Amino acid sequence: MTNKQGVILVNLGTPAEATPAGVKAFLQEFLMDKRVVGIPHLIWWPLLHGLVLPLRCKRVAHAYQQIWLDGGSPLLVYSQMQQAALQALLKDELPIELAMTYGQPSLQDAWSRLKAQGVTQVLLLPLYPQYSSTTTACVSDAWQKVMAKEHHVPTYQLIGEHYQQAEYIQALADSIRRSGFVSQSDDLLLFSFHGIPEAYALRGDPYPEQCKATAAAVAQVLGLSPTQWQLSFQSRFGKQKWLEPYTDATLRQLPVQGKKRLYVVCPAFSVDCLETLEEIAVEGKETFLQAGGESYHYIPALNADPGYMQTLATLIRRWQNSIQC
Repeated sequence: MTNKQGVILVNLGTPAEATPAGVKAFLQEFLMDKRVVGIPHLIWWPLLHGLVLPLRCKRVAHAYQQIWLDGGSPLLVYSQMQQAALQALLKDELPIELAMTYGQPSLQDAWSRLKAQGVTQVLLLPLYPQYSSTTTACVSDAWQKVMAKEHHVPTYQLIGEHYQQAEYIQALADSIRRSGFVSQSDDLLLFSFHGIPEAYALRGDPYPEQCKATAAAVAQVLGLSPTQWQLSFQSRFGKQKWLEPYTDATLRQLPVQGKKRLYVVCPAFSVDCLETLEEIAVEGKETFLQAGGESYHYIPALNADPGYMQTLATLIRRWQNSIQC
């Protein structure tokens, strides 16, 4: 029997609708993942349902409503665009499915579609350039749950990170150039990465070091001096200490330090979503300008950028070659 390959692109997930009920359904699944929130479930469950969800769902739903697209959530729409662009690039070499760790389209459904096509070798490609136990490892956990129902488990491989790929770094650098950065000598570039609790990093999560390596590599390609760029971490949740410096605090401090022309890029997000379009592009701009900033530019995520699609295609073809050897 001839083995047939298939790919599943995996992103985090999104509410099915921009309503408090839609947000609640998504957050219940997402925030009950032990890798996302490490508090024991017996303690966390009543806190989540008694305090967190009642306080957050309406506010988060309102934020989603400000960025919702005709086809749904930006994260879903742009992930679908990536899937379509990558399938077009690879033509009929192999089928490519899209799945979310939480919500729809599910990993189970993506596998079922590949299985129906006779796929026996699967590449799991998380759409997270940098590895974290809070994202990439969750994909592995979810896949194992799907495989637990299978009597014939396919051969599979998970690509843990791709931040070190030259094509990815070049695509980021090109997108920054297109934004107009360094049009003036006092422009500053801020790399804002999604944060994780500091305790996770202390336990061995390599994410912060990979974020620093990403920013440094892009800065090198752009030929930037250390004074032309900074790095920060956004989207913290709860009262525990997260990776620093915090993006919101940085945005308030920069104008005071004389840095009043700012460009912000978010390399941890392969597609635009709530955390980029609302937290950074809208709230971040407001914070910076109110603190005395004069010019603020959010640089969109790579989304279906041709250079980034070439990055993913290279990873897929490398996998194909490795299993054919």
